[in-house]
Amino acid sequence: MEFLHPPGWVRPKGYSNGVVCAGRMVFVAGQVGWDEQEIFRTDDLVGQARQALTNIVGILAQAGAAPADVVRMNWYLADQVEYNERLAEIGAAYRDIMGRHFPAMTALQVAGFVEVGAKIEIEATAMLAS
Repeated sequence: MEFLHPPGWVRPKGYSNGVVCAGRMVFVAGQVGWDEQEIFRTDDLVGQARQALTNIVGILAQAGAAPADVVRMNWYLADQVEYNERLAEIGAAYRDIMGRHFPAMTALQVAGFVEVGAKIEIEATAMLAS
């Protein structure tokens, strides 16, 4: 896996501009912040982000993958203002679950989620060595 940062560009905070890799791909559907029984245990954004990331790690493990194998993540947010205000807390939760691995990421505010009560949904793509 090679992280792509063009010469002269400022290194991005908390993500990579690009990633190049080869191997077997693992696609993780969007995970909201509920537990394995599909119950939201919190309505707190940081708590839901932590749970969504925990869900992703659990799914990755089923393929023999780990957080360090993630090459791309898409984050869908109910409220970008709240996200930005709590970015330090979200970053701490991210590092607790995913470590200091920062793949290519996109974050978008959306109009809403199918799952009532969701504040965040995260999808991931991982690459396992062939």
